[in-house]
Amino acid sequence: MLSARAFRQLISIGHLTLIDPDGNRHECLGSCDGPRATVRILDRSLDRRLMLNPELAIGEGYMNGGLVLEEESTLYDFLDLCMVNIGSVREGTMRKLLAGVRGIRAAIRNWNPVHLAQGKVAHHYDLSDELFDIFLDSDRQYSCAYFLNPDDDLETAQWNKKLHLAAKLNLKPGQRVLDIGSGWGGLSLFLASLVDDLQVDGVTLSREQHAVSNRRAEEAGVADRVRFHLKDYREVEDQYDRIVSVGMLEHVGPRHYDEFYGQVNRLLRPEGVAVVHAVGVFNRPEPQNQWMEKYIFPGAYTPSLRQQFTAIENTRLFTTDVEILRQHYAETLNRWRLRCAEEKDRIVAMYDERFYRMWEFYLTACETAFRHGSLMVFQIQLAKNLYAVPQTRDYIADFERRWRGRGATTLRQVAGSDMGRKPPLPDAPQETEEPRRA
Repeated sequence: MLSARAFRQLISIGHLTLIDPDGNRHECLGSCDGPRATVRILDRSLDRRLMLNPELAIGEGYMNGGLVLEEESTLYDFLDLCMVNIGSVREGTMRKLLAGVRGIRAAIRNWNPVHLAQGKVAHHYDLSDELFDIFLDSDRQYSCAYFLNPDDDLETAQWNKKLHLAAKLNLKPGQRVLDIGSGWGGLSLFLASLVDDLQVDGVTLSREQHAVSNRRAEEAGVADRVRFHLKDYREVEDQYDRIVSVGMLEHVGPRHYDEFYGQVNRLLRPEGVAVVHAVGVFNRPEPQNQWMEKYIFPGAYTPSLRQQFTAIENTRLFTTDVEILRQHYAETLNRWRLRCAEEKDRIVAMYDERFYRMWEFYLTACETAFRHGSLMVFQIQLAKNLYAVPQTRDYIADFERRWRGRGATTLRQVAGSDMGRKPPLPDAPQETEEPRRA
């Protein structure tokens, strides 16, 4: 069995059992204890594809039912086992050749001019409203939450994330804010609820998100100062005091980082501050996983900090703060995955069994990647001058502390709109003496 040979080379930690289509068992034993999983291969053609291109074949095999988990093993068990072993793989000639081909292909796919960008966004973000309501929080925050305590629920952790970003923006009454990649509008509405007379513009390329965002602003009675536009960020021409971008940089692509930060620099006023929140890699960047590229995020790319700083250095922006969120996204994805599992029948009824397995694979693979250090989230704060924010980080904690003990009546009315589908946001989490970091 060809795939058994490949997995034996991979597995140095833990234990994988492969059962071939004839029922024969192939044991792949690591030299030390670790995760365990048992997988049955039902599709004979999958064996060769697992050998030649495992990162695409594993996902497709699971989606199509040719690869199934056995003996009480779960998909998480299997992908956890794979991810914990990825770092020990030695790069042979064939692997390097395949990586080179992937790099050429990615260079083409990551080209993201204005006229192509909307189609790539629509592939993922214009899916059914009902699907996103199933697994996201009531404010539809489709990005990494912020867990002050490991037992925070999703609503609390997403509230924490929005407050953390607001604190880093160092907002003042009457300022103009641009939200690049504004999603369903939750962050923009949240910011407008915190600070008096804040004027917020959000831009998105998703028609569905654009419609929902403007409806929420109307329902909240703030459409006069919170506006959403179906527009590429490169088409924005106004000037802003603050710019925030959450989960959008991953869709920019390395060929466009200079363009992105150059536009941020042009749009910021002299005393301006920007915060960029994105998924990144700890080590050297590589082309996106082929399965993820094909089925989930076409044209996306996971950046490194080095790439960001190189592009930032080409502008006149100052990097004033950087924070790395390590396991926060793993915890976020865990909660999304469990919510989907609870509503499996609904998702299958909306689409089909194959779609559910695709979505389950996406969430599980991403969670295990964050668990084992392949991925992280970074928040970069930028300013037009050295004095735009205080000289120490105390102002961030002070801002959060002022809000953390308050009731969230205003936030429910403005930023916590449940869009008619879920219960309202809880009260602002109560401050503890020594919050434990996730």
